[in-house]
Amino acid sequence: MKYSELKRLLKENNCKLVREGANHEVWYSPKTDGEFVVGRHNNQEVRTGTLHAIYKQSGINKGGK
Repeated sequence: MKYSELKRLLKENNCKLVREGANHEVWYSPKTDGEFVVGRHNNQEVRTGTLHAIYKQSGINKGGK
């Protein structure tokens, strides 16, 4: 999955972009009531470990919802 696809999935799950940094974006998840970082590398594939960590921090199941 590319970062651009991940960000689309986050938006579909009601996550909101809080702020942008130089290399990362900070997102907020209402499911976990927490913030987490996502890289700004839109055309690159997300590494498996990073993807699983973002799923966990955002409260999204691996199936996407």
